[in-house]
Amino acid sequence: MNKLLLISMALLFLSCNKKNESYTDVENENKPLDTINHNGKKLMETHCYVCHSPTAKENEGRIAPPMIAVKSRYLMEYDLKEDFVNAIVAFAENPNKDDAMMHGALKKFGVMPKQVFPENIVAQIADFMYDYQIEEPTWFKEHWEGHGNDNWTQPGKKVVVVEKQKTYEEIGLEYALSTKKLLGQNLMGTIQKKGTLEALAFCNIQAMPLTDSMSLKYSATIKRVSDKNRNSNNKANAEELVYLSQFKKDITDKKESKPVVVDNGDKVQFYYPIPTNTMCLQCHGKTENIKPEVLKKIKALYPADLAIGYGENEVRGIWSITFNK
Repeated sequence: MNKLLLISMALLFLSCNKKNESYTDVENENKPLDTINHNGKKLMETHCYVCHSPTAKENEGRIAPPMIAVKSRYLMEYDLKEDFVNAIVAFAENPNKDDAMMHGALKKFGVMPKQVFPENIVAQIADFMYDYQIEEPTWFKEHWEGHGNDNWTQPGKKVVVVEKQKTYEEIGLEYALSTKKLLGQNLMGTIQKKGTLEALAFCNIQAMPLTDSMSLKYSATIKRVSDKNRNSNNKANAEELVYLSQFKKDITDKKESKPVVVDNGDKVQFYYPIPTNTMCLQCHGKTENIKPEVLKKIKALYPADLAIGYGENEVRGIWSITFNK
């Protein structure tokens, strides 16, 4: 075999390899990405999914539209990422009827309760929503296409969730948020259908049994405790008061509260704050801002009540959860 032929074959071999490498690179660009390190994903699961659940059924149990509906509606108005993020941040800072874009959800669920988020939290969530595909309820595609959005597919890069062993912090947070979701769905559903007075009666009768049911589900002890308790069973002990005070300081300092995990031998003790929003203030706000009939009902159901006088974004209490390692 002459040298010229050998050189030609070598060049052909190198050329083929380069093409294969180039093709592989392009292919990898289109593969799903592991976004486990994008903070917006976890923030959305923590702060949004309690109300905007991606697993709620279409016609029952929902108290707000799923986050994919929020994403899809805002993308109809805002193509550019900066505009999309800014619009979501602006509405989260001041939810109101005039600026609401989701008119069907507004009619069905009312205005989103105002909450005060730590600095830049909502922007990180919106950033994640714009760039990545987020969880969809199984019914959403058909629902969205039924509103004139033919052949709809969610824009954004795909997310690969890497399965790994959960930390104690993640376990505790799952128990707290799942219980909060169950209580919130029932409470807000009662408010929407029957009003605040009936919601008070619901809390008086059902809140503890529902919480206990989650304790059984997770084989844990799940409690909501406070320094200003409404029910005497929810009075914080000395250790809980320490962490409650810590979470209050976080809000004063405008910091995002992190769960607290305490190692107690063969058990784990978990603490996480319960902040107020505008919905909470219907029954836990300042005396002059609570409707007289609601205040009368509170006094009748809870003669020793301490749980009024709150403003927006104050620590109403904390989750105190104990579970086995």
